[in-house]
Amino acid sequence: MSAAGRRDVLRATAAERGFDAVLVTNLLNVRYLTGFTGSNGALLVRTDGGDLFGTDGRYTTQAGLQVPDVELVVDRATVAALAREAVRRGAGRLGFESHELTVDGLHGLQRVLADAAAGGTVPELASVRRAVEDQRAIKDDGEIEALRRACAVADHALAELAAEGALRPGRTELEVGRELDARMLALGAEAPSFETIVAAGANSAIPHHRPDGTELRAGDFLKLDFGATVDGYHSDMTRTLVLGHAADWQREIYQLVAASQAAGRAALVAGADVVAVDAAARDVIVEAGHGEHFPHGLGHGVGLEIHEAPGIGQLGAGTLAAGMAVTVEPGVYLPGHGGVRIEDTLVVTDDAPELLTLTSKELLVL
Repeated sequence: MSAAGRRDVLRATAAERGFDAVLVTNLLNVRYLTGFTGSNGALLVRTDGGDLFGTDGRYTTQAGLQVPDVELVVDRATVAALAREAVRRGAGRLGFESHELTVDGLHGLQRVLADAAAGGTVPELASVRRAVEDQRAIKDDGEIEALRRACAVADHALAELAAEGALRPGRTELEVGRELDARMLALGAEAPSFETIVAAGANSAIPHHRPDGTELRAGDFLKLDFGATVDGYHSDMTRTLVLGHAADWQREIYQLVAASQAAGRAALVAGADVVAVDAAARDVIVEAGHGEHFPHGLGHGVGLEIHEAPGIGQLGAGTLAAGMAVTVEPGVYLPGHGGVRIEDTLVVTDDAPELLTLTSKELLVL
């Protein structure tokens, strides 16, 4: 869908909720609705058309290239300038992203509107809540293709490192993480999706361990959680392998997490409740006596952000829909010993989910 089409969807939502206009200030939401990738931008979507895009003088040329179909307002105080335009163009009820605006920012916006009204009718401010994020949760064909490419970069980077013997005893977590990041950049990523997790030995029992100078050792679990960003879209994948001989307890824990992950993937159907999807995977681990060792949710949405709607977990809310891109990432973590997480990025469809991270999930022993 084009950026103009996305704005039309938001326009219809705004009209249904009784807004005359919506002020979009979250930069990723602005990017989603316009294509603009600069660091200062805001958008005023009007229910009767005539949208306005605001930025400052640094981005005039960029805005002309990326947002050629929206009237441009150039002002360093971008949000205030668009708020004044909303008043000037007769908005009686103005929606804003309350989750993005600080208390001071809200007070400032109220002052701008009052000053712009100059004694006349001040627009009513009302939260549009996460209307754009809810819209972003359903990916269109172009977004899914970007996600496919981001996942392919991560797959290929890991395959190259494994084939070249870069995952071996004696190297440090930091060395492996930096090489994995560099390989993703060389394969076309704009950036890693997040700080790459490399966790060896007992560190693999820490769900979000930050790589350090710990050396990889024979017999260790090695957990790699990483992703690539392509055209602004993120991939997310975790694989856990063993360096050298795998002990029986390692194979047992690995197979348990693999069974849980398979159950979670199978539960990804349009219309499924996110809590039920989490339960499908979690129950496998609970029944094996390791419920306390799975402390996080099953997964999350992924797109322009590495974590976005929907959240799949015990505290989640809502149902899945075709077009949602999500992760499935159960884990079992045994403090002081090691842990396993297996994670894929998938797209919910009207049939079976599409798997985007294609690296094998068989236990790899290097």
